[in-house]
Amino acid sequence: MQAEVYHLYHSGTAVKIDNKLFIFDYYNDQPMKSEKGSSLERGVIREESFSRIEKAYVFVSHDHHDHYNKVIFKWEDYCENIKYILADQVSLTNQLAQKENLFTIAKDQSLELEAIKVKALGSTDKGVSFLVKSDNINIFHAGDLNWWKWKKFTPKVQKKEEQDYKREVNKLKGEKIDIAFVPVDPRLEENYYLAGQYFIEEIKPELFVPIHFSNNFEVTANFAEKMLKEGLDYSKIAKINSRGEKIIY
Repeated sequence: MQAEVYHLYHSGTAVKIDNKLFIFDYYNDQPMKSEKGSSLERGVIREESFSRIEKAYVFVSHDHHDHYNKVIFKWEDYCENIKYILADQVSLTNQLAQKENLFTIAKDQSLELEAIKVKALGSTDKGVSFLVKSDNINIFHAGDLNWWKWKKFTPKVQKKEEQDYKREVNKLKGEKIDIAFVPVDPRLEENYYLAGQYFIEEIKPELFVPIHFSNNFEVTANFAEKMLKEGLDYSKIAKINSRGEKIIY
């Protein structure tokens, strides 16, 4: 089954599978200035994004401003069958907490919603990461699960970051991952590739889509070239040039 994958912005992504739409960590609601293309191709969700969509699932890995925008709750006006799956770390108003189509999930918990299965893995920052299974396509979105090897960290802290990241990723061993969204953050300087390389080496996703790089699109091509030099050619790596880029899986 074919899937359309859209890079919206930073860690915001969308995956369209038949009549289902999966949206992860949406936050930038300002469209690209180009008038061409659909809303998804301009990096945002609008009413027409739900055209011919029968079921929509919206995921929030944690409440950092660059992963969560409450505008997502307006989308109920555009899609009758929409469900929200939020990390239990996200604070909810009483009104939101009472919504029947909103579900919270904690690390190592699972949910089954109609025909999809959701499992939450941990993070090396706040909240969770998501493994989503639907229509024989398995999607992993890391949220802020990353190998945060900052230069300012002591060797002891750097080692703990490495261990914590590998522990969560290793939980995916044995799973077939079709589409993986994993941070390739240029702020980590020469360490930007560590999380992605380990994920590809150990999990071998069919399609690896870099996230968490803001407007630094060139890092995606740099990462792909580095992995090729390392001989890691068994995963297709998306090279993203702009918001709204569409990748066919």
